[in-house]
Amino acid sequence: MTHHLFLTEEHEMLRDQLRRFVAEKVQPHADQWEVDGAVPRDVLREMGALGFLGIRYPEEYGGAAMDTRATAVLAEELGRSTYAGFAITVLVHTDMASVHLFNAGNEAQKAAHMPGIVSGDTITAVGVTEPDAGSDVKGIRTTARRDGDDFILNGAKMFITNGVHANLYCVAAKTDAQGPASQSVTMFLVEKDTPGFTVSRALDKHGWRSSDTAELSFDNCRIPAENILGQEGRGFYAIMKNFQNERIVLGAMAMGEAQAALDLTLDYVKTRKAFGAPLWDKQAIRQRLSMLAARVAAARQFVYATAARDANGEEVTREVSMIKALCGELVNEVMYDCLQFHGGFGYMREATIERMTRDARVQAIGGGATEVMLEEVAKRL
Repeated sequence: MTHHLFLTEEHEMLRDQLRRFVAEKVQPHADQWEVDGAVPRDVLREMGALGFLGIRYPEEYGGAAMDTRATAVLAEELGRSTYAGFAITVLVHTDMASVHLFNAGNEAQKAAHMPGIVSGDTITAVGVTEPDAGSDVKGIRTTARRDGDDFILNGAKMFITNGVHANLYCVAAKTDAQGPASQSVTMFLVEKDTPGFTVSRALDKHGWRSSDTAELSFDNCRIPAENILGQEGRGFYAIMKNFQNERIVLGAMAMGEAQAALDLTLDYVKTRKAFGAPLWDKQAIRQRLSMLAARVAAARQFVYATAARDANGEEVTREVSMIKALCGELVNEVMYDCLQFHGGFGYMREATIERMTRDARVQAIGGGATEVMLEEVAKRL
């Protein structure tokens, strides 16, 4: 299905390349990644070599200098793979973590790290969420205390995607313990082997099983002041700004997942016989799948229209919040019915739809819970 309204030939070429890569290099092997709890680093380096990790970054770092629409294509096609754990491993690196360095980093920081980020030699994670602060970023309690030319970090981060295997972390901490979060959160670059920084545990998740997720701990972790990303005290705004991109990405990924689920369920109900005829012959099933297909098509167009507006530099906070709420809920509705129409087989671990249903659940939680998103929309209505 083409989106010629919003996309150029270059975007469609990117889609074809991604689809081929997923079919050849991901789908035959990703069941093992689900068991292993991580995507192999050589697969990520291969994606880097093909240019998939630097779609939005400038050519000087090895990137393709494309726009928000290209990001939506990437996210949708990775979602279509049916392995959302693989998809989120890549998308956190390309569009949720490394963007902090690219948007706020100085020339020296970018020269040091961006080429490795684009090649897949350096995998990134972003440390904002804490045991007591998720969608409520202002609740973070990790501190960074100035000590001469260094800062000393103390605290914990929770549910950090790529947290186990990343090389470079963009970490939010309060540099002024008394100040309001909007003026006291600072982003820092922390490298994997920094003393005082540990991955305290790998987390065992309901879905996204091929994505490594960790709890991180900072115990008097000393990092040089030159590792500040952007300005001291301006981290809250950087996090809020990056949420815009992140939520378009999650919306596009969710619609890729939903479309793949509809496609495979369509195949299933056309061949599975019940009461002497294929399930497709049951009007209730045909019509339900038709309505879901219509809603996914509509939501997908909303994602691409918003990505195009974002690429034009328009203010789309309201639309992005709508997308995150709408797509996060819709993908779960699609999965529920698709699993239902697979009958008992859909409940078996060997069924693709069973994994996809588990994977989709977090789409209504991560990157801004539906309820939080709806409040963002309400403020702007």
